[in-house]
Amino acid sequence: MTTKLSVVLILSLLFSLKYNAQNKALFPSDVIPFQVTVKKSVYKRKNALALEIKGQADGDRTLAILKNIDFHNGIIEATVSGQPLANAGETARGFVGIAFRAVSDASGMEVFYLRPTNGRADDQLRRNHSSQYISIPGHPWEKLRKETPGEYEAYVDVVPAEWTRIKIVVKDQTARLYVDGASQPTLIVNDLKQGKDMRGSIGLWIGPGTLGHFTDVKITKED
Repeated sequence: MTTKLSVVLILSLLFSLKYNAQNKALFPSDVIPFQVTVKKSVYKRKNALALEIKGQADGDRTLAILKNIDFHNGIIEATVSGQPLANAGETARGFVGIAFRAVSDASGMEVFYLRPTNGRADDQLRRNHSSQYISIPGHPWEKLRKETPGEYEAYVDVVPAEWTRIKIVVKDQTARLYVDGASQPTLIVNDLKQGKDMRGSIGLWIGPGTLGHFTDVKITKED
């Protein structure tokens, strides 16, 4: 008989004396940064971690990995915000998301992320690219879009510089992305590219030219 293990780690950032601080605060010392800077921040009345890419990044391994997490199947919830930096190029979209099953050295991971500036663009094609799945190594967005157009990205109503709640449900080789409490997933991936047996940590992920904020991270492990 299999016993379902439900271990909930709540990493919300409520440490003001005005609140009942029942949850563990998340500090820069709780993550391992890869090609990003991580700072404690107060953003839109929430205590958060702020991430920016440091210099010229090499590939998509641009994230901060949570320490002491071993995740395989379960649910990841977070509140995120992404916006292009003031000096970002025209292709910046405020890329922000969550990596899961991330290897400790960032050599492998699965990622769901948002392109917030696409959510309400006048160009319908851009809208269709508002959310994205990628897999590291070997499956950047360019490759997935070229080989299987539309399969690993979808429209979702998001805006830059605002808090967005996301939930990722992972089971073996399938992952579902839910946005802002929707009952139906925005994006479903039935063939996670790193395989059903991969396990690892959770990462706070940003893309080029982004200022990202993260708070209210909650991890429910099923095995």
